[in-house]
Amino acid sequence: DEADVSRIVAQTPEGSYGLLPHRLDCVAALAPGILIYENAGGHEVCLAVDEGVMVETGAQVLVSVRRATPGKDLGQLLDAVTQQFLAQDAQDRSLRSVLDQLESGFRHRFAGFQYE
Repeated sequence: DEADVSRIVAQTPEGSYGLLPHRLDCVAALAPGILIYENAGGHEVCLAVDEGVMVETGAQVLVSVRRATPGKDLGQLLDAVTQQFLAQDAQDRSLRSVLDQLESGFRHRFAGFQYE
């Protein structure tokens, strides 16, 4: 929770996206990457973030992500993105694939019971 943020730069599936205060309302899907914002003191704050969503309404910006890791070293934050978030996404896709196969097999067998 940060007040008086002067700008935000985040990663979307289409590339980098920047927000300045008091612009048009918008919603953006966030991709795993580095989110940077500048606070009232003019200091940049960097976070490694997983996928999520960013919503700007009026003067308020809300960011909701699955996981976030703060840090000052961009190299370490990029490592966190690639090693933690992207690897977890690959595991999630693999798990979803297995669950889809189980569901498909169940539906096939269930359909066979109805016609016997």
